[in-house]
Amino acid sequence: QVQVVESGGGLVQAGGSLRLSCAASGRIFSSYAMGWFRQAPGKEREFVAGISGSGHSTLYADSVKGRFTISRDNAKNTVYLQMDSLKPEDTATYYCAVRIGMVRSSRYEYDYWGQGTQVTVSS
Repeated sequence: QVQVVESGGGLVQAGGSLRLSCAASGRIFSSYAMGWFRQAPGKEREFVAGISGSGHSTLYADSVKGRFTISRDNAKNTVYLQMDSLKPEDTATYYCAVRIGMVRSSRYEYDYWGQGTQVTVSS
């Protein structure tokens, strides 16, 4: 079993930055892909960014490309999401997920999920 815990959410003004962290524990391996998703009220959970086990491959949603950066530290079993130039439309609950296999953008292809961390961007 794998446990996933997000942290780093909060309230920030438009144009500001936040860094989210996701720590995985349990039977976790560096070969597992990890990703970030977000869900706003009344909307479906959507893909934000993903990273391969090696860290060599990354995927980004068009809406965040150029503003968000995903990275991982396999020694710590931790993935990060650096969010810059935040916009009010980035407001959502952000979820970290682990996939046993290659990095993908579909929320249906991930195996373990965290509880979510709230990000609120004020105008």
